[in-house]
Amino acid sequence: MRYLSKAQRIEAVESYVLYFFLYSVLGWLYEVFLEVVVYRWGFTNRGVLFGPYCPVYGVGALVFLLCFSRLMERREPAWLRWVKPVLIFLGCMIVATAIELATSYILEAITGSWPWQTYLDYAINFEGRIALSPSIRFGLGGLLFLYVLQPLFRRLAKSLSPRLRRGASIAIAVLLGADFLATVLL
Repeated sequence: MRYLSKAQRIEAVESYVLYFFLYSVLGWLYEVFLEVVVYRWGFTNRGVLFGPYCPVYGVGALVFLLCFSRLMERREPAWLRWVKPVLIFLGCMIVATAIELATSYILEAITGSWPWQTYLDYAINFEGRIALSPSIRFGLGGLLFLYVLQPLFRRLAKSLSPRLRRGASIAIAVLLGADFLATVLL
């Protein structure tokens, strides 16, 4: 097992805060794109907070990293190269769907509803909270995330000076905390 020094642990936490924020913003952009361009419903803030971010995407990204980063880094034998993306796809699909289901129950308990459209119109769904079609998109998004976006964001986070990374992660944490409090209190 690999042990991290205190400085390495702090750098990891700061990077995870940056990743959370970046993926929350990308998730919001994705949701708005679907709403405005694909479905042509018009614009609404797709997040549960005031700012242009969907925290559930940030949570999903961090869970993907925790669940699949070792598998992604692992060198595989040639016969396993084609199986690994399939395993990552299925894993991301299952994990993201579980997060979406849990989030729907949590938001319903707190606010009385959940903010995304119900999936009752989808052929294969559970209580209108989750459905096969979005779950497949989550699996594909997980592949894009782990194979393309995360390597870019990792390089970006590592390229920041320690001082800038720390300042940015603190500012983001304060922003998200203030937005959360404002949303809950208002």
